[in-house]
Amino acid sequence: MADARANPDIVTQITTVKLPPDRQDEALALMTERAQFMAKQPGFVSICLYRSTDGTHVVNHIQWTDRAKLEAAHHSPEFRKEWSHFGEMAKEIEPCLYDVVHIETASMARV
Repeated sequence: MADARANPDIVTQITTVKLPPDRQDEALALMTERAQFMAKQPGFVSICLYRSTDGTHVVNHIQWTDRAKLEAAHHSPEFRKEWSHFGEMAKEIEPCLYDVVHIETASMARV
């Protein structure tokens, strides 16, 4: 399970992928395969994949202990394999690094 917290030692990358609705399942299958690879890399913390209900977007929320380790995993030949195919199916791919600044959660009494 993802563990988002305001921690300056954790690197958070959120990537938004815009794609045709008929390609969402295919994109998620490839992203799931890549997530399983990432989970075995040094510095990995967590990954969450989200699909939009209209089929036009996928969001990848990944956390890493170190920016250099995140970049190394992204640039590894095994991760890049099939990536050109992913770029062909997506209309836009927008990765960005973020700082978690605030989190509010429900108390167990309210759930």
